[in-house]
Amino acid sequence: QVQLVESGGGLVQAGGSLRLSCVGSGRTFSSYGMGWFRQAPGKERKFVAARGRLGGSTYYSDSVKGRFTISRDNVANTLYLQMNSLKPEDTAVYYCAAMRGVVLTTTPADYDYWGQGTQVTVSS
Repeated sequence: QVQLVESGGGLVQAGGSLRLSCVGSGRTFSSYGMGWFRQAPGKERKFVAARGRLGGSTYYSDSVKGRFTISRDNVANTLYLQMNSLKPEDTAVYYCAAMRGVVLTTTPADYDYWGQGTQVTVSS
C-alpha cells in the first residue's frame, strides 16, 4: 500500500507555470506506475499524464502535450508535474495516483491509490 500527498497547486495567471509534487509513503514507490489526473467542477476525472515504474513509458493527454512534463524520482519517492503555458481551461483539482498493474494505462479505474488532490486555478 502507498499513501500519496500532493502539493504545489495555487493561483496563477494564464501563461504562467506551476510545479506539482506528489510524495509517496513506503519503500515500494518504484514498483508503481504513476499518473496525474484532474477534475474540474461538475466534470468527470480526466487523465493528464502517466509515467512508468522506471520512467521508461510516458503518456500525455493531447490537451497538455508540449506544455506539461511528468517526471519521477524513485529515490525521493516523488512524482512531479511541471506545468507551463497554463490556460484557464487547465483549472481543476489535480490528483496523483498509483497503479499496481504491470501495464501503464490512462484509465482512472486502473489506478489503486489516490492522493487528496491539489487545486490549480488559472486566471485569464
